[in-house]
Amino acid sequence: MHLRRLAPALAVPSMLLALAVAAPAQAAPPAPVLAAAQQRAGSGVDLTDPRKKEIAMQILSSAENSSLDWRAQYRYIEDIKDGRGYTAGIVGFCSGTGDMLDLVELYTQRKPGNVLAKYLPALRKVNGTDSHAGLGSAFEKDWRTAAKDRAFQQAQEDERDRVYFNPAVTQAKTDGLRALGQFAYFDAIVMHGDGGDPESFGAIRRNALKKAKPPAQGGDETAYLNAFLDARKKAMQAEEAHEDTSRVDTAQRVFLKKGNLDLDPPLSWKVYGDPYRID
Repeated sequence: MHLRRLAPALAVPSMLLALAVAAPAQAAPPAPVLAAAQQRAGSGVDLTDPRKKEIAMQILSSAENSSLDWRAQYRYIEDIKDGRGYTAGIVGFCSGTGDMLDLVELYTQRKPGNVLAKYLPALRKVNGTDSHAGLGSAFEKDWRTAAKDRAFQQAQEDERDRVYFNPAVTQAKTDGLRALGQFAYFDAIVMHGDGGDPESFGAIRRNALKKAKPPAQGGDETAYLNAFLDARKKAMQAEEAHEDTSRVDTAQRVFLKKGNLDLDPPLSWKVYGDPYRID
């Protein structure tokens, strides 16, 4: 089962990137509070640490693809009937939301004449729609072929970082959050995107800030993350395709209740009722 963010159809990654780091206007916290929170968030448990990032991708993949093997998803492609056309790759790049187009453009810039380059005109035409015009089964087959190419795999990883991972982790560190909070932001932006709609990552964060302060503003980290996950769950329930909230209820909330703010293994959780474990 693969559930995706439902960002506005015409949203593009440049908008996502710009908005992902935006914070609502508010008084800056006292410098000592901010410094202490940011030092704690960067004290060896940062999600950019290779081991932590691997854990983050495994947990994300359990929710997105029902598997801990996130690298097996380079070749993944299907239309999950969410109105966003094709969903594919390690974070579910969509033909209808612009991030798939940007990915193939990057791949082609790095490797002209690749097997997907010929689909660029069609990808530009279907952007913002759920259409398969000019794509279809041939495109699906060629996507799987390209997925064997390390250059395409690297392009997927780089676009994941540029559009989703880096903005999420940057904002989380600014808020003084450790690895679990950084992952909560990452998972939210992958599913919801960060357009201007009420269920976007930015909106979820703003709603959480109305209920609790993050560590960078002198708040309690656990209390803030509970508020964030409450807001996230509400956003998910607003959309039929995201009505299963187990990736919050029986995964992220489980880690939070155990006080595992550093997201340290061993980790046990469930998504869609399926159990997972990282030792």
